Amino acid sequence: MKVVKYIMIFLFSITLLSSCKKEKNNTNLATVYECPMLCEGDKMYGEGGSCPVCKMDLAQKNQNDAKELATDISESSIFNLTSEWKTEENKRIHLEDLRGKTLVMVMIYTTCKAACPRLVADMRNIEAKIPKEYNEDLQYVLISIDPKNDTPERLKAFAKENFMDDEHWTFLQGTEESVREFANVLAVKYKQISPLDFSHSNIISVFNPEGELVHQQEGLGVDNKETVASILETVKN
Repeated sequence: MKVVKYIMIFLFSITLLSSCKKEKNNTNLATVYECPMLCEGDKMYGEGGSCPVCKMDLAQKNQNDAKELATDISESSIFNLTSEWKTEENKRIHLEDLRGKTLVMVMIYTTCKAACPRLVADMRNIEAKIPKEYNEDLQYVLISIDPKNDTPERLKAFAKENFMDDEHWTFLQGTEESVREFANVLAVKYKQISPLDFSHSNIISVFNPEGELVHQQEGLGVDNKETVASILETVKN
């Protein structure tokens, strides 16, 4: 699929474009900064700002921990993103807290009356085709593109309304910046066209337990045979 190819090119090219910049910043400050996508390897910065390669905000790190980079996490993993999110239970988490499970993720907003109800139905349809014995190794994640209105309380009510409040369902509220950052990684495009309405891409993504993209399903009400097969293959490995 063209979208998957685009994503993989995006995630890997940021490293290849800067492979000649692997030197470390010899700062002696107590606090240092790094790109969340590790565009320049383990290079550190003495001040905050934006990555010169991918333009994402640099993440703050304690210098004592700076050498303990997540070398066991690939550079294409979404677990390199350091943004904080709130769940429908109002718990603060990072994406890396979802590590170890196959992830099926989609971006929606709860006031949507057109595409999102169909995306939600597609997610439930996918879940229905996966044997329940795999639920402990799976997490279905719905990320709101409207963090201003989709509070944890609203997301929890939405989960109950749509019978998606079991343990293997998670809803996330971020900030406008973290939502945009994550959407860019997934090549999901969205635009606010009124206070409660957005136009957006319709993409369901599957990640392996290490946070690496393995499959994307684009469109509404499409045949999800390949998506289900991808989830089963990933969860069984």
